[in-house]
Amino acid sequence: MPTKHSIFLSIIMFLVVGSISYFYFSSGFGKDSSNAPLTTIKNAAGEEEVVDTAPKTEECPLNGELFSKARKQLWESRRPLGVAIENHIEARPQSGLSKADVVYEAVAEGGITRFLAMFYCQDAKPIGPVRSARIYFLKLLQGYGNSPLYAHVGGANTAGPADALGEIRDIGWDGYNDLNQFAVPFPYYYRDYERLPDRATEHTMYSSTQKLWEYAQKNRKLGAKDDDGVAWDKGWKPWKFADEAKTSDRGAAGKISFGFWSKFDADNYSVVWSYDPVTNTYSRSNGGTPHLDKITNKAIKSKNLVVVFADERSANDGYEGGHLLYDIVGSGTGTMFNNGKATKISWKKPTEEDMMRFYDNSGVEIMLVRGQVFVEILPTGNVVKY
Repeated sequence: MPTKHSIFLSIIMFLVVGSISYFYFSSGFGKDSSNAPLTTIKNAAGEEEVVDTAPKTEECPLNGELFSKARKQLWESRRPLGVAIENHIEARPQSGLSKADVVYEAVAEGGITRFLAMFYCQDAKPIGPVRSARIYFLKLLQGYGNSPLYAHVGGANTAGPADALGEIRDIGWDGYNDLNQFAVPFPYYYRDYERLPDRATEHTMYSSTQKLWEYAQKNRKLGAKDDDGVAWDKGWKPWKFADEAKTSDRGAAGKISFGFWSKFDADNYSVVWSYDPVTNTYSRSNGGTPHLDKITNKAIKSKNLVVVFADERSANDGYEGGHLLYDIVGSGTGTMFNNGKATKISWKKPTEEDMMRFYDNSGVEIMLVRGQVFVEILPTGNVVKY
């Protein structure tokens, strides 16, 4: 016959085993995670990164790339985010460019280029170095629906046509969808002196897409809809997309090369895109070396390379070094590279609020290959070799 002591021990063991079992299964340790739609890994930068493992059936509105339904649920809670990322030689390797849906590049000043990296369907942690706003990037960003987010550190503010901060105030973005680091506190932006050691302070400002979307939702009431219930994409029209060509239908355009300015340390800012017909991607080199993303520790690759020509001129605003202007509202010409082929195009952007769109010789809008779109804005008259 069991003693009181043995009964007591049995009860204790039952409770202990039950507690362990509950913790094991409820915490997920006892579950098969192989079918989880999203999983978290450590990227090359040592940061946590969410990756898709489920079937990719949902089209990203910005570049047509396919993701899982779980990923779509994430992007449907937010709005497009444009980040000003510098390309000074001391800013390389940057973090986050390979995760952007769309990237625009143009000269900021002195032949040094800068990027407007558009994020919506993917996350990037970290992103940077973040630098100051330019008015032509602002005009490109205005094409991304109602009140897209703009992350930058200050900006051109000399009175005149290149006054980016003045334009941000004039169009009602200041303190709303504009995420100027001067108005957004730590830890949403932060200095990282270890990521790129021995760099000047201006090359050390970072953030992440998660932090910036979180700040916009918590402090500006800007998720997928604004405080009035208006969706960011109301009235917005995306580009058109198509599946990539079959291997047998791909071209053999091996390398595309060009420069921005022929002076002011041009060698460090010359660009070469090399086509790989197996992966159907273009791999970027900058200044004669592979252009790496510190998040992946691999060269930046894109499915679409779009070179557009735009008239460039000085703002003549008295700023030392000279603020620039690009005539990107209107129309012009260019060349699109995808599927290993080159296509002569025209581009049109009738107003600031319109997206820049690309057309063939018949005036039909060209379909982009699903995946990252990299738009290179070159001064009219520059030579592109391929």
